[in-house]
Amino acid sequence: MHFRRSPEEIAENRARYEEHQKKGLEFAPKALPAKSEKPAPAIADSAILHREVIPGAWYWSTRVRTNEVLRITLDQGHSTVSVVAWNAVDTTERMNLPDTVKVQWTTGLGKGRVIFSDMGKVMFSIVEDSSGAHDCLMGGSTTASNAKKYAGANGPALRNTRDNLVLLATKAGLDKRDIPAALALFAPVRVDAEGVFHWRPDLVAEGDYVELRAEMDMIVGFSNCPHPLDPNPVYAPNPVTVTRIAAVEPAADDLCRTATAEAVRGFENNAFAAI
Repeated sequence: MHFRRSPEEIAENRARYEEHQKKGLEFAPKALPAKSEKPAPAIADSAILHREVIPGAWYWSTRVRTNEVLRITLDQGHSTVSVVAWNAVDTTERMNLPDTVKVQWTTGLGKGRVIFSDMGKVMFSIVEDSSGAHDCLMGGSTTASNAKKYAGANGPALRNTRDNLVLLATKAGLDKRDIPAALALFAPVRVDAEGVFHWRPDLVAEGDYVELRAEMDMIVGFSNCPHPLDPNPVYAPNPVTVTRIAAVEPAADDLCRTATAEAVRGFENNAFAAI
């Protein structure tokens, strides 16, 4: 049974939230770093462990080791790429976007931020990012969203993110119940003052890229399907390139590891688990 809160209770809850937010932001950097410059810098051949081109509408998964970097690049036009991840040693630990947002007091995930697991550990550091336009709120496409959006183009038969992730998880020996909320990269979603979601295509462009540094050994999955809010009436996702880059030990003053008290605690949890 739902009990509607009074205006006084709502005001008290908001005041408590804002007080916690103020304390959290006191430890945050005064400003996030600027977006990464384009084009993406060249990678030495000796540092490339693997390069995969994910065709439009398809999926792919890979294993990464601690400190390796995944560079995801829009080098053939725009596409939205949904990402999920599990701890390779214990797959019951998985990416947790709600905690990622709550702990860092922001839905604006970009360069300098980290992505947490449901065990309070850091899974990824966002070490480079040229767009800052990623969606951690809406999730990916489904059969129903495709049917609604592409009704005149045999929409239900088109591949979607949910089904792609189910297939991906199954091949990894997991179940659909193991699939966490997916982070949609290059999804320029913004929320207005009324809580309405808007698509801002001016925030992404061909050549954009993001680099995710692995902070533990992981299984990482990708789905290259259009975002539900993408206004393009034609189902035409472009290929996306994922490059796995050899590990380099981060510096002691690494931005992602030191930017906030919450990130510091997350990395302390990583270190404790490794003992």
